[in-house]
Amino acid sequence: MDEYLDQFIQMLRSEKYYSPHTCTNYRRDLNQFRNYLARQGIESWKQAGYSEVSGFAAQRHRQGRKSRTIQRELSSIRSFYQYLIRNSLVAKNPALEVSAPKSDRPLPKTCDAETIDRLLSVHDDSDRLQVRDVAIFELIYSSGLRLAELINIDLDDIDLPQQQLVVTGKGNKTRQLPIGSRAVSAVKKWLELRQDFTRDKQQSALFLSKQGNRISPRNVQSRLNRLIQRQALDQHLSPHTLRHSFATHMLESSSDLRAVQELLGHVNIATTQVYTHLDFQHLARVYDSAHPRAKRKG
Repeated sequence: MDEYLDQFIQMLRSEKYYSPHTCTNYRRDLNQFRNYLARQGIESWKQAGYSEVSGFAAQRHRQGRKSRTIQRELSSIRSFYQYLIRNSLVAKNPALEVSAPKSDRPLPKTCDAETIDRLLSVHDDSDRLQVRDVAIFELIYSSGLRLAELINIDLDDIDLPQQQLVVTGKGNKTRQLPIGSRAVSAVKKWLELRQDFTRDKQQSALFLSKQGNRISPRNVQSRLNRLIQRQALDQHLSPHTLRHSFATHMLESSSDLRAVQELLGHVNIATTQVYTHLDFQHLARVYDSAHPRAKRKG
């Protein structure tokens, strides 16, 4: 087994011109697999099949290796077996259909309703840019908008009397969304001032920059940072944090996963289900206080 492994590493150096560091990584990955095979009583690369490769991946996962590490190790094994096949040393590649366990999706960051109240409790209407900023962030939180959706809203997309909004999301798909009363009020204030920013009468964007152009994503984040600093918040927020907070707060109040999926514009409900994990601590508190055998003494 060592002979074939040495030949493979030599090929990587002389034909592929891989760096010594990369070759070391390949050797380490393949040594891990070889040691696993040895513990299974397998003494030849030819004897390894799908079950051995998948068993190796499962063991590495149980050992606490990250998905990215296991993916790299499987890639090394696949490359090695392709080399063996080209040299007529084995007939098939046992690692082709083996995939690493999926990485745990990081939970989206959110903030509580009190923090959002503090962020948006701004009453200085003399600052025109601030009036616009409050309208932007009220609308994102009110309707769970993606940043790109917010930026691309045109005047014709919003119906304030009906408290409705049409946005175009991923895949160029449109959806109709409700708008909360606070967001309606904030947008009305902005529309009274919008003409002061208009340079081109043909400009259809709802939210404009100081130069009269459609506001940019960087500008929105910059203005949010400014608002956070003004309100003396100690939490970093992004426009997407407001969207995540919208989804979490909706689920806390309604528990209607399908409705939240529609509001967010998720094609797959599995994408929306990540928010169900965020509220576990809240559910645990309810359980502890309500379940007769969960209540703690003292």
